[in-house]
Amino acid sequence: MTRWPARILTGRRTKFRSENFNASVALFQRSRQHLLQRKPAIIAAAIRKWSIKMKIHTVVGGGRVKLHVREWGNADGPTVLFIHGWSQNHLCWRKQYESELADTYHLVAFDLRGHGMSEAPEAREHYTEPQPWADDIAAIIDQLGLKHPVLVGWSYGGFVICDYIRAYGQDAIAGINFVSAAVTLSRAAFGALIGPGFLNHVPGATADDLPSNIQAIRAFVHGCTARPLPPDDYAIALCWNIVVSAKIRAALVTRVIDSEDILSTLARPVLMTHGLSDTVILPAMGHQILEQCRASTASWYPETGHAPFLENPLRFNRELAEFARKVA
Repeated sequence: MTRWPARILTGRRTKFRSENFNASVALFQRSRQHLLQRKPAIIAAAIRKWSIKMKIHTVVGGGRVKLHVREWGNADGPTVLFIHGWSQNHLCWRKQYESELADTYHLVAFDLRGHGMSEAPEAREHYTEPQPWADDIAAIIDQLGLKHPVLVGWSYGGFVICDYIRAYGQDAIAGINFVSAAVTLSRAAFGALIGPGFLNHVPGATADDLPSNIQAIRAFVHGCTARPLPPDDYAIALCWNIVVSAKIRAALVTRVIDSEDILSTLARPVLMTHGLSDTVILPAMGHQILEQCRASTASWYPETGHAPFLENPLRFNRELAEFARKVA
């Protein structure tokens, strides 16, 4: 004969289970009510996330370097080509290609040579000369058949845009959005245009020492925003930064660049987006773009650091959509 524990025979366990069941029912009802209230927004977000069709391409760029390229959104809409910065990759644009922008616009992003999933040749000349960078953009536009894209260049992406225009001109593009973009690289720019959020971390990020790389990149990513990123976003950003070779990071910053010759001759519309609290590329760089480029208009972001598209994606996406629609 089975001997049941006394607590079950006395009903105490039954009472405990009943209380738990009632609490669970109440929690379910509250959760259901909350979900029903938010149902349209939740369903819309889920549909958008899973209905965005992504295509992956390998584009052969300058010097036969293979570039990892992805595209999303409305293939018949105006095209936006996103160009990331130093030690980044295409994932930094996630809050753009997973947003409502993909409902209307054709969104293309890629990993710069030496970054992310693009090929990373060892020879320094693949990174220190302007022509390969220009050829990469031209190759993406040509091989994917992009029709007059808006070029969106963040940080080092500003250099890449200027490299492209110097070599290929403006005819193939509709406009430019410089996003906390760098257009001058020289010793004179250090401290005046390029700030401590970058300069303080370059030695460690380019050292031939992994612990130094990790420490520097952690601090660099943390300093890219005026307020800390959510933990998941910070962790992902740290991952895509650290996979770039220290030697490649070093090669990129050895260039000497002056883009005034390009900025002063730009005829295509230019939107200059910059955070007022940016310590990586100082707001003074944004003012320089405005002064040298007659075709430019400004969008300043208060209490925002080096990544307006991450820190205030709703405003950034709205302004980018307006700009792309206007110049299309």
